[in-house]
Amino acid sequence: MMPPVPARRERKPIRYRVAMAALIGLVALVGSHALVWRFMAQQVEAGFVTWVDVRRAQGWRIDHDPPSRGGWPFAVRVNVTKVSIEGGGLTVPGGLLVAAERMVLSTTLPWIDTLLVDLPGVQRVRLGGHEWRISSEKLNIVVPLATDTLPREAQLAGNRLRVTTSEGDVAVSGLRARMATSSTATEAEAAVQVAMEVEGMVLPVAAISRSGLAFGREISTLSFDAALTGPVPPSGALSGRAEAWRDGGGTLELRSASLQWGPVSGVAAATLALDENLQPMGAGTLRLVGAAEALDALAEAGMIGRRAAATARAMLPLLSRPVAGGAAAEVDVPLTIEARTLAVARIPVVRMLPLQWSVLPATELSD
Repeated sequence: MMPPVPARRERKPIRYRVAMAALIGLVALVGSHALVWRFMAQQVEAGFVTWVDVRRAQGWRIDHDPPSRGGWPFAVRVNVTKVSIEGGGLTVPGGLLVAAERMVLSTTLPWIDTLLVDLPGVQRVRLGGHEWRISSEKLNIVVPLATDTLPREAQLAGNRLRVTTSEGDVAVSGLRARMATSSTATEAEAAVQVAMEVEGMVLPVAAISRSGLAFGREISTLSFDAALTGPVPPSGALSGRAEAWRDGGGTLELRSASLQWGPVSGVAAATLALDENLQPMGAGTLRLVGAAEALDALAEAGMIGRRAAATARAMLPLLSRPVAGGAAAEVDVPLTIEARTLAVARIPVVRMLPLQWSVLPATELSD
């Protein structure tokens, strides 16, 4: 008798094996991605905690609810609610308070070179003795990330902002700003750089009535680009720091500033410093369209003397030049600030109040 032949084991179809291999690979990929996402979420949260610890060590008071994570699988989001940041006048007399209902820190995988900070809801800002509430359609800050280094620059963007003030609401169609700092700047280098662009700002009626300026409620555009150069002393009384900054060759460079407000538009640039009495001094240029309207409005509002306004108005024909296209004449004049007096084309226009450094508190510079 022939021995029994063992049953032949039936092999699975190749498509079945390919499908199983693909499924196992997909599960491994999802698991790996989940581990990477969790690690990156921990990094973002740890970075926020480190930033809070550093600021607290510098004297800031920072409060917030425990962070929570979200955004899987394509983004990392850390949500922080009831955020309050309060400082004691590091560079601002009277201190600064920023309170946000919610803050969302996010970055997109696999790129983690930037951090996006969204500020939905209402923010409360107190600067010195003034306080504002800010709401917006969009308000965020973009911060570049680097290993083991706290950010030294940031960009801010906002759309459809509404700022509630004591005189009414200010509406802003668009806002863009950027800031960069350097703690190792020398005399020729910028220690702080700030630039800002504002579009479609509508002022409250009460502010226009109080100031008496007849330019209208809407400021079409407002922008500036400035740099503070020279080594900035990190601590001590503000008067001593200002004196050391002046003696070190520090300057404030207003690289450009522009304004379009009703019939008046202008572009200016200037370089400012401190004199022997720690008062502003400097020189610059101003290119202005609508100079006559500006002089009349400033005189009517009591911001400049009527005699100075009349003298400047009499000189306008000598300083004006026609603009191509038949537009209003343009005035290009020098500006100077000396002995607390602002002069336009050597005509004293505004007498400024003195800076009282002695009444400002001692501070420490934050990196």
